[in-house]
Amino acid sequence: MYNERVNSILYKLSKSKFRNSFHLRKYMIDYINEKGLDKIKEHTINFINEKLADEYPKNDGRQTPTKNHPTFIAMHACACCCRGCLEKWHGIQKGRKLTNEEKNYIYVLLMTWIIRELKNKKMYNYKNY
Repeated sequence: MYNERVNSILYKLSKSKFRNSFHLRKYMIDYINEKGLDKIKEHTINFINEKLADEYPKNDGRQTPTKNHPTFIAMHACACCCRGCLEKWHGIQKGRKLTNEEKNYIYVLLMTWIIRELKNKKMYNYKNY
C-alpha cells in the first residue's frame, strides 16, 4: 500500500547528505540479531507512539536520541525524528495528533529502512527475519 510512497521518500532522503549519514552500526545489528526483528517492530511502534504521536510531543525537536537503538537511527535517517521533520519531509502537519494511517506509514518507512540497512550490511542472522 505504501510501497511507492516509501520508495520515493527513501530515494529523496538518500540524496540528503545529512539523512544519508545515518547507518546501522555493528552493535545495533548485533542487537537486532539478538532480540529478533519482531522485538524491533514492537519497539518501533512504541517509539512512534511515545515520541511522535501527540500533537505537541515532549521536547519536540530533541526527543529522539542519535544513538543506542536501531529505530532511533532510522528515525533520523528517514526524517521521522520530530514533528518538524515530519512536516518538512512528509507533509504531516504539526500541532495535531498523528492519525493511525500516518503512524502506519511512519512504521512501514522505518522498518523498510532498517531491513534495507540489514541487507546492505550483510551482517544479519537470517533465522530472525
